[in-house]
Amino acid sequence: MPEITNPYWAMALKENASDIHLVSENVPMLRLDGVMTPVGEILSAQTVEQYIREFLNEQEYETFKKVGDIDCAYALPDGTRFRVNVHLAMGKPALAARLIPPVPPTIEEVQLPTVVMDICRSRDGLVLFTGPTGSGKSTSLAAIINQFNEEAPLNIITLEDPIEFTFKSKNSLIRQRELGTDFQSFPEGMKHLLRQDPDVVMVGEMRDLDTIALALSLAETGHLVLATLHTPNTMQTVDRIIDVFPAHQQSQVRYQLSLSLRAVIAQRLVPKIGGGLIANREILIKNPAVANIIREQRLAELPSVLQTSAEEGMISFEKDLKRLQTAGLVEGEK
Repeated sequence: MPEITNPYWAMALKENASDIHLVSENVPMLRLDGVMTPVGEILSAQTVEQYIREFLNEQEYETFKKVGDIDCAYALPDGTRFRVNVHLAMGKPALAARLIPPVPPTIEEVQLPTVVMDICRSRDGLVLFTGPTGSGKSTSLAAIINQFNEEAPLNIITLEDPIEFTFKSKNSLIRQRELGTDFQSFPEGMKHLLRQDPDVVMVGEMRDLDTIALALSLAETGHLVLATLHTPNTMQTVDRIIDVFPAHQQSQVRYQLSLSLRAVIAQRLVPKIGGGLIANREILIKNPAVANIIREQRLAELPSVLQTSAEEGMISFEKDLKRLQTAGLVEGEK
């Protein structure tokens, strides 16, 4: 491997940054507590190209030059890992890298509500984490996998693009599979899962109709499927899943979803008092009322269910934000 000359890997670690952005003919940026922060002088295209060549192998580099975009993971010699996207911007090289902590998070560290973990322990059905990029979806999923690994003898299989947190099997057997290396597409990777005898399947992202259809089928057959979607709230998540299917299939999909869905956890990160970020969550739990709403295409009623079902563990973004404010964790009225 070439000598590492990119100073921004170490800088991100030192400053506890979440992301690194290096763009040709621009000032390098770190995202610190959610804020884009300049950290140096303007980078030439040649310098960014040099930094990219340090960690892409020949095949990855050829793909980048041909396609103009590639996702990968990169590990420093000390084991620190980054999720990286290398791309072209106005014909010149650029990269965005997400720092991945070396140790998977705990349920306590991500402050995942007990009700969510209890639902996951039922170990069947579909549990979705949603939100924009950088909202902590992968971190929350990693905390659940980490908890299972500590407490239960399970066969856990993950399909990721790329692999982010890495796990060492403890009480569970964990197989982490990476897109492009271990399988060629999410639908292809999921088609063979039943022959791998899984108890828990984690799908890094449900991107298309085929992946969503296979996730629903897998959840129906007595497996726990954990997955993510880039949707902003719980209602739009349900709507997105149904809407991705052709009109003639949507009635059947609504029925499938009303049976297999267990919970939708939408989240976003907000600044924490004293520094750092904390998850603000909206939690929808499938109960008979929610199942009927999904089957009967009355999704506009879901916000009302969130407001009236607090005793079941449901909560809206607004109420959860007030909870964080009252606890003195984020700015606002107490």
